[in-house]
Amino acid sequence: MRYFLDCEFDGFGGPLLSLALVPDDASEEFYAILEHERPYTDWVERHVVPYLGTVPQHLRADPQPAADVARELSRWLTPFEEVEIVADWPDDIAYFCKALLTGNGQMVTVPALTFRLMNLAGFSTARNSAVPHNALHDARALRDHVVNRGY
Repeated sequence: MRYFLDCEFDGFGGPLLSLALVPDDASEEFYAILEHERPYTDWVERHVVPYLGTVPQHLRADPQPAADVARELSRWLTPFEEVEIVADWPDDIAYFCKALLTGNGQMVTVPALTFRLMNLAGFSTARNSAVPHNALHDARALRDHVVNRGY
């Protein structure tokens, strides 16, 4: 399986706010919002937070603790033998990997994961997204761009 990844986070190096994985095909998508315990940066407050819940009804959920998101990711990914995860920004991969951690030296069970970082110079998920700065819609925009160009 190949999934396209996008994450939203609170400022450069700030906490992960939401994470989405979108498949090549029209099968099941993953979307989670993480709990956030401090005030948001001004830009994120204006451009990200209002759109966190702008996803299809079946994917809407309240913000969850990071450990719950890790367990949900594990449950969601474990049916696959291996998964390729495609991103267009290095931080997305870093945040995804960190989301798998449940404690000091502990992580959830996942299948074999391969990461592909694509340098898509001139392409912006936000400019091509139905809902800019929403992880699910940005991941869909990334998928559409990559699939339509035959990468």
